[in-house]
Amino acid sequence: MKINSLAVFCGSKNGNNPVYTEHAKELGKILAKNNITLIYGGGSTGMMGAVADAMMESGGKVIGIIPQRLVDREHQHENITELSIVEDMHVRKKRMYELCDAAVILPGGVGTLDEFFEMVTWNQLSIHDKKIYIINSENFFDPLLKHLEHMENQGFLYESVIQSITVFNEPRELLPQIR
Repeated sequence: MKINSLAVFCGSKNGNNPVYTEHAKELGKILAKNNITLIYGGGSTGMMGAVADAMMESGGKVIGIIPQRLVDREHQHENITELSIVEDMHVRKKRMYELCDAAVILPGGVGTLDEFFEMVTWNQLSIHDKKIYIINSENFFDPLLKHLEHMENQGFLYESVIQSITVFNEPRELLPQIR
């Protein structure tokens, strides 16, 4: 399946390791260069802002979707192609899923994990069948990946989550998957 739009889930903060933001910027440049629309949370701060800024600086198309409650907190991005302010987080996630062909997960907090787990759950329930990629910047997701294996080994998963996602260490490794 050709990927025309990619949802990116990541932190509204930069985190403590500068590599996280570097990877967000690199991903934005890669997507813009390959004419892939960025679907993201609509914020101007942290990694969310970094990926959107890199896209816009590189001539890409950026669609942001932000709940009204987060407009002030995350400082909605004013300089993107399109910004939708929606009622709540549930509407945000549903709309992002509808608009994307696949998703990339970058380092982030509990909101990022919420979005990741909802996509994985929807895949397992056959609500959709969209590819999920993780950029494991500086091994950020190693503990999570280990825990997913633990859940499987303990008999709590109907199918392997690890086998349903693709993990990369660098954004450029995603390129063959999205071309």
